[in-house]
Amino acid sequence: MPKIAIVAGEASGDLLGSHLIRALKAQRSDLTFVGIAGPKMMAEGAKSLFSIESLSVRGYVEVLKHLYGLLKLRKNLFKQLIIEKPTLFIGVDAPDFNLWLERKFKQAGIASIHYVSPSIWAWRGGRVAKIKRAVSHILALFPFEPALYEAANVPVTYVGHPLADELPVEPNTQAARETLKIKPGKLVVAMLPGSRQSEVKQHASLFVKTAHLLTKQQISDPSLPAELHPIQFLVPLITRETRAIFEHAIHDSYADYPNVELNLQILFGHAHDAMEAADIVIVASGTATLEAALLKKPMVITYRMPALSWWILKRMRYQSFIGLPNILAGKFLVPELLQHEATPQNLSDATTRLLSDTNYCAEIKQIFTKIHLNLKQNTAEKAAAVILSYIK
Repeated sequence: MPKIAIVAGEASGDLLGSHLIRALKAQRSDLTFVGIAGPKMMAEGAKSLFSIESLSVRGYVEVLKHLYGLLKLRKNLFKQLIIEKPTLFIGVDAPDFNLWLERKFKQAGIASIHYVSPSIWAWRGGRVAKIKRAVSHILALFPFEPALYEAANVPVTYVGHPLADELPVEPNTQAARETLKIKPGKLVVAMLPGSRQSEVKQHASLFVKTAHLLTKQQISDPSLPAELHPIQFLVPLITRETRAIFEHAIHDSYADYPNVELNLQILFGHAHDAMEAADIVIVASGTATLEAALLKKPMVITYRMPALSWWILKRMRYQSFIGLPNILAGKFLVPELLQHEATPQNLSDATTRLLSDTNYCAEIKQIFTKIHLNLKQNTAEKAAAVILSYIK
């Protein structure tokens, strides 16, 4: 019975991995999967040897704090996986963790496939030599990536992005609003501060204060009860810990905005519903920006990180924009407010400008539709076909 070793590093990788496992098992029901998996991959039958949360660390300084533990975990993981005698290894994203494993498996005569190209087009382009030594094949999610690998003679296949397959080309905003029981006539702003506790700590106060400023602009009488405010904020969070961080930021904000009652609803999950229901999205940079684009939502992209991590990243990146919607559009289509520019006033002003420019919002939606159609490639099936070609 062929066994596949597979390692995903965070929630987005877990989603990609679950789609891939399902597509592979549809073709080969005899396949088994073992490695590091999240709940979605485990629901498809993958066995996880370590918690996926062990790898969910972002930022240079933060990684350094956990480096010894990560290196020890990776070494132990390889020892356990090699005993399993897998037919091949699949690293799902998490390149700094997975490329070492891929190289070790390749040296052991086991094919290694990396699913999701590292962002060599954005920063650290010199990694392509390291990638070439480590992988048997790259599965690229974006159409501009294969040429970079072909130039270095790295086997690569463009497979598109599974979110583009999963989401309808035309979103149903009204149905999402009905699901979330939003009253008619509301202006809806979805705010996504990130999935990790560290991200929510960076963004909670910023987002809450932005909501206060937007609310003040929308109402003439601050004494109106919240249910009569024309603007509704939706904040999807996935854990009790992140919810507690955000609720604390709301509580603290009333010291600065004593006369403004926010019409803000915190959701457990439902990020997709919140974005689909929204008129506009304020979102921390990451995979959520791509989902917002595929839902054709005008957005303001923002991000804060520890100062040292930002200093390092700023000097290593190649492009002036970091948001996937802007990278795919090839221009500053939607605003990006990062680090010191990420202030409540700047976010509020950028949101207001988008809301008031209906022609520009229509152009954004048109470009996002073209991006969606280009990324819609039956990704999981294409990726599975490449992988199965390595299994005898």
